[in-house]
Amino acid sequence: MSAPHVFAGSPLDRVDFRRRDAAWLAARLEDPTSKFLVLWRLRALVRMGAEPTLAWATHEIRASCDDETEPILLGVADGSAYFAADISELSEPEKELGLEDAAQLAEVRAVAGELPPGEAAIVAQGRALVDWHARHRYCAACGARTQPRQAGYLRACTSSGCAREHFPRTDPVVIMLVVRSERCLLGRQVVWPRPFFSALAGFVEPGETIEEAVRREVMEETGVSVAEVHYHSSQPWPFPSSLMIGCVAEGASEAIQVDSSELEEARWFTRDQVRAALTAPTDELAVPPPMAIAHQLIRAWVES
Repeated sequence: MSAPHVFAGSPLDRVDFRRRDAAWLAARLEDPTSKFLVLWRLRALVRMGAEPTLAWATHEIRASCDDETEPILLGVADGSAYFAADISELSEPEKELGLEDAAQLAEVRAVAGELPPGEAAIVAQGRALVDWHARHRYCAACGARTQPRQAGYLRACTSSGCAREHFPRTDPVVIMLVVRSERCLLGRQVVWPRPFFSALAGFVEPGETIEEAVRREVMEETGVSVAEVHYHSSQPWPFPSSLMIGCVAEGASEAIQVDSSELEEARWFTRDQVRAALTAPTDELAVPPPMAIAHQLIRAWVES
């Protein structure tokens, strides 16, 4: 692709070998050149305007983090360390930090497409990790409290009889454009406004390949069988922690039988119908915006 997807293309070197270097981490946490991505209840601190950018904080933001949310090391770029700082314990963060006229806490999904590509990728990493920590404060094996380790990339059980280690997870999701000659198969969920349709998608199940997941999901949702499956590209999707694996699948059958528990409707659309919808929504079709990998799969097929 000519440009990475939104949430891809991070400029940071993740320096995983530094995560166990306590002295280096301590120095970077106090370093005035270090930059801190501020997250409050998964909203990111952004300087709004014609071209929104992240509002980086200095190491002083640590005073607004509670004892359970030590900043998470995201990586290094141009000699500076980057961290994610969770300030969710604050009641009115913009007021308490004196930021009302300088920046605001924005919903990541709403603003990501307008951020510089590298910044959106950093937000994806930070948001996913902060959310994981919030969800895993107790050991899944014994129920005891866990504590962050290795600069935020591990949570260790505090029970001496257990001492399990828990690592951040990423959930693989296949998202596929099924094509058959000059038509593609799109579906819509009942909660989506009409006439919005998108590519089919679903989680990869244990013991399943990407190709098998594509074929199973398409068959389950629409009753259409799939022959060849071709990988296209992938996109991090931090809502909360998915990796969207984009594929183009060759439809081997045409009849549609929708599983109403998954979709409200599925239809075959011609290339001309989809091309028109990419320019502007029509009476019969609207497609996802450019920040979604579904849009890029659709556009790539139309332009092929």
